Amino acid sequence: MSVLDFEQLVNELDDNISRLRATAIREGRTDATQEADSMASERDMLLREFFELGLTPWDEVLLARHKDRPYTLDYVPMLCDDFLELHGDRLHGDDGAMVGGFASFGGAPIVLLGQQKGRDLKERQKRNFGYPRPEGYRKALRLMQMAARFHRPVVTLVDTPGADSNVPSEERGISEAIARNLREMMVLPTPTVAVIIGEGGSGGALGIAVADRVLMLEHSIYSVIAPEGCAAIIWRDTTRGADAAAAMRVTAKDALALGLVDEVIAEPLGGAHRAPDIAGAAIREAVARHLAELAARTPEELLSMRFAKYRALGRFAEGNAETLAA
Repeated sequence: MSVLDFEQLVNELDDNISRLRATAIREGRTDATQEADSMASERDMLLREFFELGLTPWDEVLLARHKDRPYTLDYVPMLCDDFLELHGDRLHGDDGAMVGGFASFGGAPIVLLGQQKGRDLKERQKRNFGYPRPEGYRKALRLMQMAARFHRPVVTLVDTPGADSNVPSEERGISEAIARNLREMMVLPTPTVAVIIGEGGSGGALGIAVADRVLMLEHSIYSVIAPEGCAAIIWRDTTRGADAAAAMRVTAKDALALGLVDEVIAEPLGGAHRAPDIAGAAIREAVARHLAELAARTPEELLSMRFAKYRALGRFAEGNAETLAA
């Protein structure tokens, strides 16, 4: 059973539980309450069994893209005591797919950045379906440079299928904008923590994810290309996205094993969309812990550690089979 089929089964159980509880309240029926409690226990048992059996990489992709999964602006009030959003890149305009501003986190000032998708068609168009344009990355860089100027840590929430690749974005230099962000984040003299909350797609994600600590939610994904795009290149068949997802090792568990991220944050049973407040609390705790560790470092130590961290990625060993086995 795929995660989508399982979701449909769980949603049907949720609907039945809601109707029973409504009946219990309306008619004062204790038997309806007992039946609802029993059905809820059955649902939780099914969720636990399904998720503990082990999701496939493609299931993880579908969960990362779930239509009800919390987005950046859903998490902001859970993470921050207040948030002042700032707009524009001071060169071209504002990008709805990239949001950011000054915030208070645990009583301390930070700069918060994130990529934002939309719920309905109107908002999706406003947010460009979560594909940031060059002005979005330049806005992010402007805010990160302000963070450095005012000695504020930077926290980024990553959730994008990838950067916008349309002709207007290419004409406005999206490749250069992302490349500049990669370079500038490497030398940013302030603590930085990135959290992949959904899709971490290619350079679109990296444009705000070159951080001292990179964290991933349990059912998020991180990849150089969308699985369907990989399948189109390798097999000339976009329907083989599940095969590509398995081969690319896109899951949070894989990213941790490969040393690409520093921590995987556990999600509520069934995924973050089933209990956003619990997911938000887990993110807040993890970010607070890592920021506290980084706050003890001088800017020179941060840069040295960051350089060593990214230089260590992609290490490999050369030699024949006998040498490697030894």
